[in-house]
Amino acid sequence: MSRVYARRLAYTAALAALASATTLLTAPAASAAPPTPISAATARTYLGQLTVKAEGSSTGYSRDKFPHWITQSGSCNTREVVLKRDGTNVQQDSSCAAVSGSWYSPYDGATWTAASDVDIDHVIPLAEAWRSGAGSWSTSSRQAFANDLTRPQLIAVTDNVNQAKGDKDPAEWLPPRSSYNCTYARMWVHVKHHWNLSVDSAEKSALQSVLNGC
Repeated sequence: MSRVYARRLAYTAALAALASATTLLTAPAASAAPPTPISAATARTYLGQLTVKAEGSSTGYSRDKFPHWITQSGSCNTREVVLKRDGTNVQQDSSCAAVSGSWYSPYDGATWTAASDVDIDHVIPLAEAWRSGAGSWSTSSRQAFANDLTRPQLIAVTDNVNQAKGDKDPAEWLPPRSSYNCTYARMWVHVKHHWNLSVDSAEKSALQSVLNGC
């Protein structure tokens, strides 16, 4: 092999390596998502295993009994972790606050570029959980539930949509973007099953209807 040919090979390899590195630096980050919920088939099975009973009372309920948002690491609390996870190209400052990025809300299909327009929804609302069994839990258990990053319990969505949902169950509210309802029902059953929360009859019927169409 001549020296000139060898130099050309080395030069070509160097250019390829540089192009690859540039691609890695400039490629947009993939949009993250909550943990994948159980399949529709598994959700139907799990739904049949949930205790069906009349919804309990809200007496004694307070959001303060579900401590959140707790610190996850360094200066990052649960909200900031979810904003980073569910957003695209999210930049955080030294306090872990999201200062730029974009967030796609699967509930309504809107995209936001200000973290202040985004709420972190508890898929199973805290008050709903209280009425479904969490009222008898310890504060530490309620804290773990309110900050659960392992199950699909937390998701970044449009703030107004989250506020419209409030503490309603699927018999009373489903995401306005109906194509997401199957995923939402799978998430709902996944979380309720893991945390051994009950369902009322109307809630179960609504979930069955959605899951049967998945």
